Amino acid sequence: MNADNPHILVVDDDDRLRELLRKFLSENGFLVATASDVADARAKLLTLTFDLIVLDLMMPGESGLDFAEDLRRTGTIPTLMLTAMGEPEDRIAGLERGADDYLAKPFEPRELLLRIHNILRRMPRRPEAPAEVRLGDVLFDLERGELRRDGDPIRLTAVEAALLTALAERPGTVLSREELTLRTGASGGGRAVDVQVTRLRRKIEPDPRLPRYLRTVRGRGYVLRPDSPDGV
Repeated sequence: MNADNPHILVVDDDDRLRELLRKFLSENGFLVATASDVADARAKLLTLTFDLIVLDLMMPGESGLDFAEDLRRTGTIPTLMLTAMGEPEDRIAGLERGADDYLAKPFEPRELLLRIHNILRRMPRRPEAPAEVRLGDVLFDLERGELRRDGDPIRLTAVEAALLTALAERPGTVLSREELTLRTGASGGGRAVDVQVTRLRRKIEPDPRLPRYLRTVRGRGYVLRPDSPDGV
């Protein structure tokens, strides 16, 4: 899966529905994380970035309505609200409190997909990822996933290529270990990402012990800082 695919957070206390939505949206080209309640969602927002939140209205603890209102006040992440309460006044209340769209349960999965695409189309486009990035005498081609030094190929494993692509698509942006795990499919969680970063530094850094390009941001994750934003 492309590391730049839209990233969705599904927040619902219904375990079965949450898993069904995760599987359905993943099969339709999205990166998907899930949360069982608002507290869980807030924790994930500290370490992951999302393009859209699919949010249940009624949950234990903080309600989806309160969460949507807070998101609208403090950020720009759009929300699609799901609820069994389908009366017009309920829908209006959801939209007034900050939801970008509202879908009553039960719903057709294809309709959910259409509504998600409609919301994402209205959002500002992400900056175009560079075609390649230069790291000293090393050049990385994002489309091909190829790394070369002075024209000679440097072998990358699939995970190393995915990791470098995820970072190179957003140069200068700190990505958490959790997000890199999700975007690369690395097994073993954050520790596995650390190991892959160490291996990758041996291939791109003049001195892997003092990394210039692939840097650690303590407590937050990793960032790639090429020689120039467009890689030339």
